[in-house]
Amino acid sequence: MDSQVFEIISKEAKRQSNTIELIASENHVSSAVTEAVGSCFTNKYAEGYPGKRYYFGCDNYDEMEILAQERAKKLFNCNFANVQPHSGASANIAAFLAFMNPGDVYASLVLSDGGHLSHGLKINISGKYFEPVHYPLIYDENNPNFETIDYDAVREVCIEHKPKMLLCGYSAYPRIINFELMREIADECGAILMCDIAHIAGWSQEVLILRHSLMHT
Repeated sequence: MDSQVFEIISKEAKRQSNTIELIASENHVSSAVTEAVGSCFTNKYAEGYPGKRYYFGCDNYDEMEILAQERAKKLFNCNFANVQPHSGASANIAAFLAFMNPGDVYASLVLSDGGHLSHGLKINISGKYFEPVHYPLIYDENNPNFETIDYDAVREVCIEHKPKMLLCGYSAYPRIINFELMREIADECGAILMCDIAHIAGWSQEVLILRHSLMHT
């Protein structure tokens, strides 16, 4: 390995080893994951989907992608899974383009309350081509639910603006999300419920709660 590249990698390994990372998606992966993502699969183009590639020699890629799809479907108790997005932001845009048209309204958490830039910030495509309306946390320090999602406000925002999509799941919100209540609110206003769990899926408790919600909706 190039000596300068090795030095930089070593510094990053040291930084990670001496840091407590509270973002699940940025925590330590297993050695098995490190080995898999650094495998010979990096050498091959695999544009398209299993059985419908644009390059030859993708049989092993098809097998791997189908395996990942089946495991994701089992984990989240769902009928379909797309495992191709390389980040939460690209997955969000894929969902936006699939379920909304430019100019459509959607509801998301205020960025400063723990939302994400791909949830409506103007510098992002989610804010340039779609119209976000935001719901807040509870700001009253005397409220026992201070700094948790204001579900009453979520309902009010959705009833007022009739968003095409209700977005939950955040980048800097460490509390439990009531996915079932979000589902109820989305159904009440006729919105699609989108859960961005990119930052929290590594917390097994959140996955189990979401899975339970999906099983009962």
